[in-house]
Amino acid sequence: MEVIKPTLRDVESMQRLVKPYVEEGIILARSDDEVASTIRSYMVVKKQEEILGFASLFIYTHEFAEVRSLAVAKKHQRNGVGSAVVKALIEEGRKLGLRQILTLTYHSDFFKRLGFKEVAKEEVWHHKVWEDCIKCRHFPVCDELALILNL
Repeated sequence: MEVIKPTLRDVESMQRLVKPYVEEGIILARSDDEVASTIRSYMVVKKQEEILGFASLFIYTHEFAEVRSLAVAKKHQRNGVGSAVVKALIEEGRKLGLRQILTLTYHSDFFKRLGFKEVAKEEVWHHKVWEDCIKCRHFPVCDELALILNL
């Protein structure tokens, strides 16, 4: 199992992996073009050539980013795939000089094990984060939890 940057050839596999989560309303749908244009923000976990999971570190400012679109193939859950990709994104955030990483999630215990702390959504100051919310089928009644990791 390795955590690496994906290539544009991986977009189709990434979209197939995330599709059930999009259909469940857990992860926002992103077009192939949107994934392609932000491909450098993603990390994938691969075993041989199979993508087991992925996530994105989406940078909003020179100090603030969000872990988003975390998806792990159902058959590979609870095998360290999610932790591996999020830890790689945290390390990348440290190297870049970020001060905080946000996540909005239904799985707060997972992120708390990685050092994230729950905060009130009102404390998430950056309005750009909320630009995605209007695309969500749960908008405006959001039941995700906001968590922040201070680096």
